[in-house]
Amino acid sequence: MELLKINEALNNYIRPGTFPVAVKMATAAAEVPPKARMPKRDLGLTMPVCQGVAAARRLGWVIAMGKDDMLCPLGALALGLVPARAKFADGSFNIPPWVKNQEVRARLNHNLPRLEYGRYTHLVLSPLHRADFDPQVIIIYGNPAQVSRLVQSTIYSTGEPLISSSAGGFACGSEITVPLLTDKCQVIITGGGDRTMAQAHDHEIAFVAPMSKMDALIEGLEATHKAGMRYPTPSFLMYQAQFPPAFAELMDYLQQDD
Repeated sequence: MELLKINEALNNYIRPGTFPVAVKMATAAAEVPPKARMPKRDLGLTMPVCQGVAAARRLGWVIAMGKDDMLCPLGALALGLVPARAKFADGSFNIPPWVKNQEVRARLNHNLPRLEYGRYTHLVLSPLHRADFDPQVIIIYGNPAQVSRLVQSTIYSTGEPLISSSAGGFACGSEITVPLLTDKCQVIITGGGDRTMAQAHDHEIAFVAPMSKMDALIEGLEATHKAGMRYPTPSFLMYQAQFPPAFAELMDYLQQDD
C-alpha cells in the first residue's frame, strides 16, 4: 500500500496527535536521504534515538543518525551501531542506574533486543507523509484509546492477541529493533528516556508495525470502524439521567399552565 494512503487511513481512523514516523535502517551512508538532518553535522549535537523519533513526529523533520550522532549507548547498542562489549554485558557500568544491583543489570542488558552489529550504518526517520524511501517499520504515538483501535485492527484478521514486553525504558529497542527481529506489531509503554529526553507526554504510548503488516492493519482499521469500533470512542447516551430533586421541582413549576 502507498505510504500516503496509509497516512490518510491513520488520520481518518486514529487521528494521532503527532505524525506517524517511517523508519528505515540503512546499510550505507548513500541510503541517507539528501534532505535528512544529521544531529552532529547539522545541529551541532548528539541525541538519543527517542529524541530523533520525537523530532520526526513533532517537528516534521527527516532525521538520519549514525554512530557519531548517538548520545545514548543503549540506543546505539539496540540498533547494532556499536558492539556489546564485555563490561556492558556483565553490568559493570551503572546503566541503567535504577535496577537493584549489577546482577540484575547484567540480566537486563543480556535481554536488550539488539540488531546484528555492523549490519546497518544509519537510522533514518521521517514523518510518514514525507517519507521518500521504503520504510521497514511505522511508529505511531497515541493515547490508550487510539492504540486500542490499532490493536483491534491488528487482530481483526488473525484472532491472535498482540503480545508485547516492557522494561520501563529502552523504547527505541521496542519500537525499532523488536519489530525488525520478530516481524510483529508491538505496543510500547514508553519509559524514562522517552519521557525525560524526548518529552513523551504522560498520556502517550506507542504502537509499532513492520511494513509487512500494514496492509492487514489498514484493512482491519476500515473493517472494525464499520463494525462500530471508533475513535473518538462513541458514547452511549440513550439513558435517563438523574438530577437532584430540586431540578424536577423547578421543571414542574416552569411547566405549569398559567
